[in-house]
Amino acid sequence: MITDYNRLSGLHKVSILFSVLGESLAISLVKGLSRTEVRKIRATIREMGGVSFSLKRRVMEEFYFGFLSEQFQDPDKEEGPIKPFEFFKSLNDEQIIALLVNEDVPVVAIALAQLEPEKRMMVLERMKPDKKGAVLIELGSLQEIPLEGVVEVAGKLREKASYLPKQVEFSRGGAKEIADLIGEMDSNEADRYMQTLQNEDSELYKEVKMFFLTFDDILSLFPDNIMRDLMNGIELDLIPMSLKGIEQEKVDSIIGNLPAKKQAMYEPIEGPVTKREVDEARKKVTEAAKQMEKDGAFNLADLLGGGEMVE
Repeated sequence: MITDYNRLSGLHKVSILFSVLGESLAISLVKGLSRTEVRKIRATIREMGGVSFSLKRRVMEEFYFGFLSEQFQDPDKEEGPIKPFEFFKSLNDEQIIALLVNEDVPVVAIALAQLEPEKRMMVLERMKPDKKGAVLIELGSLQEIPLEGVVEVAGKLREKASYLPKQVEFSRGGAKEIADLIGEMDSNEADRYMQTLQNEDSELYKEVKMFFLTFDDILSLFPDNIMRDLMNGIELDLIPMSLKGIEQEKVDSIIGNLPAKKQAMYEPIEGPVTKREVDEARKKVTEAAKQMEKDGAFNLADLLGGGEMVE
């Protein structure tokens, strides 16, 4: 029985491969063999006799690693170190999360070891606590995984990544999308939906609230400087209509904060008006405030989330 790996020639190794896999499968994997070479392999198999299991395993591992490594070689490039995880560089954050978050712990650990620290944390934060802990433990024992196993994981993930949608092809929805949708409703309907959301899912309500700006929020949360810029930037006739029904003390505070010229031009609306007119004016004021935030005048999350403001 043959037991010494160092005594094996290339012909011996291919013959062992044929004996383990069977001739048909082996020929499909080892390309370019002539009929004469196949006959030599058959003859060598008969001559070799018995081969130890450990030797067969070593030959198979060598072939398997070499076969997978070829899949990562670019024929147009000079030979160099194999980089089986190079495809990670073409993936955005959403794609990396989608690729890894549902994989088995060893696969996730191997993949995380290839990523930059901030991207590792990004993936870990999307996992359940028990799986996160298991991945961290597995990261500490990667040296026990054979090299061919790492290459196999890379090949599996690279193939899976080819089926991932591009980020522009889908939206995750979430709190901001809900807030934008509710913001298109009239005030009564929006209030009902927000109340329902608060009753059904208080955590989601808090997240939505961070993006959902109302006219009441503007009155109660905007500091004087932002309020002045907002009111000074909208059409003059929107101010009295939007402030219709607001306590006079608050109205006086807002108007008194305007430039003197605009204060002089301001005229309150006397007599009753329809709720629809008031709602439309307040919606336009709110839209103007949202545009100010987009332009960088303030951070909505700081205001709605109770962030500290300094005058």
